[in-house]
Amino acid sequence: MGLHHGAPVALSLLVLLCVHGGREAEAAGGGFVRAQGTRFVINGSPYYANGFNAYWLMTMAADPAQRGKVTSALSQAAARGLSVARTWAFSDGGSNALQYAPGSYNENTFKKTVLTRVNTVTGVAYKNDPTILAWELMNEPRCQSDLSGRTIQSWITEMAAHVKSIDGNHMLEAGLEGFYGPSSSRAASVNPAGHQVGTDFIANNQVPGIDFATVHSYPDQWLSSSDDQAQRSFLGRWLDAHIADAQGTLRKPLLIAEFGKSQRDPGFSSAQRDAQFGMVYAKIYDSARRGGPTVGGLFWQLMADGMDSYGDGYQVIFAEAPASTTGVITSESRKLKMLGKAFARAERAKRDGSGKIAGGN
Repeated sequence: MGLHHGAPVALSLLVLLCVHGGREAEAAGGGFVRAQGTRFVINGSPYYANGFNAYWLMTMAADPAQRGKVTSALSQAAARGLSVARTWAFSDGGSNALQYAPGSYNENTFKKTVLTRVNTVTGVAYKNDPTILAWELMNEPRCQSDLSGRTIQSWITEMAAHVKSIDGNHMLEAGLEGFYGPSSSRAASVNPAGHQVGTDFIANNQVPGIDFATVHSYPDQWLSSSDDQAQRSFLGRWLDAHIADAQGTLRKPLLIAEFGKSQRDPGFSSAQRDAQFGMVYAKIYDSARRGGPTVGGLFWQLMADGMDSYGDGYQVIFAEAPASTTGVITSESRKLKMLGKAFARAERAKRDGSGKIAGGN
């Protein structure tokens, strides 16, 4: 979710962070998560993770009086098996904005450009930090003044090469919602009616330097006049199409980077949201279990207590959410993590066995 622009801006990075990735990376040998075929791997072992969106992390962290909300949210998420946070690597508007006017940056909030900045706490440059899972070029890029897709395609090509020239350690993704464009016949059959926004799920994700694909899922917005059951049926078809194309056409991993259901929807119930979350998590797990391309999902959005002004209807506050909702998130995230560990053990056993056959080393 977020603001959309008539044409792409120069570069507007978001970052995907491993919530407690320092310990995980250390245990795995300190390596970076990378795309290998249709999987994420870390030091040769498969990596899967569910997580959450929290675009507000920088804004809250910049205010000493509010900083505790960041710590609280991350701690609560980690306790429930959530391993990845997606957040803005910039902050626009307000007293603590990084970019408070076009081309004007607040150096007290952000000392240097994102990719080369050295973390003042750890002493590690961001481009060398394995707790950063990946960079995203822009949240939901759109260019409705050029529905051919050429403008967005050119921009992604240019920006992907630029980012990779600076940081070759981290994965990169474009930030797409997943709408199909001219390169696929699915534009007519899968896109929600009327959604042509100048992007192309297939062509955009085939750009060199784009390591994995993303999809966002908001049937309550796209099919607002349909009932909950119809929206959920669409969601199933939407996810199935993208999973199939990530596997067969792109041959790249797929992250469900945003999904949610608004409490402001007419007739909303927590049971409806639980069912939607359950469907998304089930699609992720089933794909992963079969060795498919889906590597995890990030719900929109996690918030801490006392953030009423940030609420958009989609927020999940663990201290206030129904036990059924936190239960779905927790059980499914832990299950996916356990699947990843099982795959990792199998890979290690396979490597150890091969070593013994080759000479016992």
